[in-house]
Amino acid sequence: MTGYFLQAFIYLAAAVVMVPLAKRLGLGSVLGYLIAGVLIGPVFGLVGSETTTIQHFAEFGVVMMLFLVGMELEPKALWDMRNRLIGLGGLQVGLTTLAIAGLALAIGEDFGIALTIGLIFALSSTAIVLQTFSEKSLNKTDGARNAFSVLLFQDIAVIPMLAFIPMLAIPELVEQSRALADSAQHHESYSLVAHLPGWAYGLVVIAAIAFVIVGGHFLSRPLFRYIAASGLREMFTTTALLLVIGIAALMSLVGLSPALGTFLAGVVLANSEFRHELESNIEPFKGLLLGLFFITVGAGINFAILSDNALLVAAITLGLMSFKALVLYVLARVFNISGSDRWLFALSLAQAGEFGFVLLSFAHQQHVLPTELVQLLSLPVALSMFLTPGLFILFEKVILPRFAGTENEQPADEIDEQGSVIIAGSGRFGQIVNRLLVSNDITTTVLDYQASRIE
Repeated sequence: MTGYFLQAFIYLAAAVVMVPLAKRLGLGSVLGYLIAGVLIGPVFGLVGSETTTIQHFAEFGVVMMLFLVGMELEPKALWDMRNRLIGLGGLQVGLTTLAIAGLALAIGEDFGIALTIGLIFALSSTAIVLQTFSEKSLNKTDGARNAFSVLLFQDIAVIPMLAFIPMLAIPELVEQSRALADSAQHHESYSLVAHLPGWAYGLVVIAAIAFVIVGGHFLSRPLFRYIAASGLREMFTTTALLLVIGIAALMSLVGLSPALGTFLAGVVLANSEFRHELESNIEPFKGLLLGLFFITVGAGINFAILSDNALLVAAITLGLMSFKALVLYVLARVFNISGSDRWLFALSLAQAGEFGFVLLSFAHQQHVLPTELVQLLSLPVALSMFLTPGLFILFEKVILPRFAGTENEQPADEIDEQGSVIIAGSGRFGQIVNRLLVSNDITTTVLDYQASRIE
């Protein structure tokens, strides 16, 4: 028991020291968590083999984050973004996968391995990107909204990827990895669909999704009213966690992505009168688990493999980020994303993502990728995530100022009415006076020396 206390203290102390320091230096909290992980892992060796296990637990922070993101989207808003979701997201995943797979084939990899690498590197980090958008108040920008559409499509695309990757299994690896096969069979004991025929599997998946939608709409409200009537705040927190964990478990049992399931539940609950209470109760857990996830990413960087293959890893990492940024920039031009939003869209999604670790592990278990290649490819995934906050700093300090004077330019308004009251100054008090007059059908003319305030 003492060992668990010591490990928890190390992780928390590293976060307490590094994250506020990184925020003060303008680096953002995500980079602070990553640096904390590097310090307690590869640098000082304070944590070890338990990092991977903790990372699997901390990935639940991504699940909670997508639940909260879903609660910010009404079904109508989700339908309105269908063109960007399918068109922009589908083209990004498809083009990136094909190009990276083609490059891997060109350097001599087998088709199955090359395609798997393309699928893994096509994904971006939902956790880092959305967390940074929130911290830097970029959520309402056009670039951020388009980036979210792509991230959402990627999260959905993980499901067919998980179904497709086992078909690429290499016979030699299957014969050499009986122990892993036994482990996979043990894992399937927690699956409701492991031995079902295809048609039955489809019915179970549809039933699970229908249960989440119908249950979220009709069953959640009576449950929350019952809990709210008790007057016990901790029970509402317990119920919120029960809801998220239960949906994640159900999705896992039927072979779907827990993140997608909780996102869908969040969209269903977007119109609930208990939405804000749910958000306030889950937010602290989401933030803590996401921070823990980022720490484990930093702590999991294997410096021994990195030092032995430094040039190769650096080339893969920088090549991956440059190529993805180029593809995203071209797509941004095609879909008429303009100005600084185009750069924000391209730079924010240039990294590999946390689902890359999931697919690497899954591909290893399914005998598609050999152990040595999995260990090597995990480094570019981690390093690209590590470098992403730097891209946001580049956007904020270098790119955004160049567009600051041009994006706000707009043609002068044609004023075709005259006010009977002139308000000199559109500060806080002037706005209150203006609001009162307008609400009483009195036409006003507002003057102010700051054009940005008038706009």
